[in-house]
Amino acid sequence: MTVMVLIGAQWGDEGKGKATDLYGERVQWVVRYQGGNNAGHTVVLPDGQSFALHLIPSGILTPGVTNVIGNGVVIDPGVLLTELGGLDARGVDTSRLMISTDAHLIMPYHVAIDKVAERYLGKAKIGTTGRGIGPAYGDKVARLGVRVQDLLDPSILRQKVEAALDIKNQILVKIYNRKALDPDRIVDDVLEQAEGFKHRIADTRLELGRAVARGDNILLEGSQGTLLDVDHGTYPYVTSSNPTAGGAAVGAGIGPTAITAVLGILKAYTTRVGSGPFPTELHDEWGEYLRKTGGEVGVTTGRLRRCGWFDAVIARYATRVNGITDYFLTKLDVLSSLERVPVCVAYDVDGTRCDEMPPTQSGFHHAKPIYEYLPGWFEDISACRSFEQLPPNAQAYVRRLEELSGSRVSSIGVGPGRDQTIVLHDVLEENRG
Repeated sequence: MTVMVLIGAQWGDEGKGKATDLYGERVQWVVRYQGGNNAGHTVVLPDGQSFALHLIPSGILTPGVTNVIGNGVVIDPGVLLTELGGLDARGVDTSRLMISTDAHLIMPYHVAIDKVAERYLGKAKIGTTGRGIGPAYGDKVARLGVRVQDLLDPSILRQKVEAALDIKNQILVKIYNRKALDPDRIVDDVLEQAEGFKHRIADTRLELGRAVARGDNILLEGSQGTLLDVDHGTYPYVTSSNPTAGGAAVGAGIGPTAITAVLGILKAYTTRVGSGPFPTELHDEWGEYLRKTGGEVGVTTGRLRRCGWFDAVIARYATRVNGITDYFLTKLDVLSSLERVPVCVAYDVDGTRCDEMPPTQSGFHHAKPIYEYLPGWFEDISACRSFEQLPPNAQAYVRRLEELSGSRVSSIGVGPGRDQTIVLHDVLEENRG
């Protein structure tokens, strides 16, 4: 049995869908354990088909795999139905998708408040996607949330929506000068939507517990990335959940002692979407080069990603807070044709060298990158299928990133396709429990 957590080691958008797809044929379960439709995974199949997934685990594209939307996820019913419909229309079998009874629902009032609150923040805005994720998690913690299981009992659903709107309508009308929302319409709409997926609702904790006992291979798939974790990220410019590896046990309902491997996903450079500090961000032609060559456009939002050179400080941090056993390095091919490749090895914070993440928000905000320059390569590496086929300078770049990050690189992405991957170590086999 291998229970492997797959986590982004930067600010998200590292290529987690590709990694999930790589191991999907050898696992029996893929579990999405946190986040909502504010995230997106792109998977490109060998035949060239590209799929953008937002709520549904990437394992849905692998026949025979059971996919789970875990209790740690917040679900917009309309988005879920749209995504299922799109997959069905393209011939993807979605019959093996299960949804936790205890996952929380994103309601229309969450979306309304998210959008209007972000606008009112002005220059202090967080950079949210406006999809109601934060308000839904806020209600979860405040014990005002609506859970998937409530769809099975209309009377409880109605009571919860009415209680929530007693507060939310006051906020919308008196603070933001918006119209009050009708609880009857919301309840009727969500119950109608539930008809399209309530047959998928299950006690996923029990099912996953049985899978662990049988010795099944399970992949726990996070969204976003380490630096967007609400506890361990660049707060307040973070998401509202815990994408770090510790959140996998909570969000899936699997005991932490069952986890045998943590696979971190690292892009060969760095990107982020939304507001917040970003020490290696480039505002010149090199930033545009990375954005254009890497196709750096958000899967969910369509926003252009901010781009910068590889940051070894946050990679070391991700290794430590996640307990990363292996790294999957993606988009190495984007760096081809550079004469030299800068790598941030430390920060200068107000004249003091910092080799680790500054412990304060202001310290990170003032961090300036200290670069080491590695020789580049000009060869096209997209057809390489072994480490030895990579140009010597590309090999040296990978080995230096291993050294700086503190964990081995087990796989390397050399293109967007499913087959454009170099595998150095078999994470599933080498981390069996």
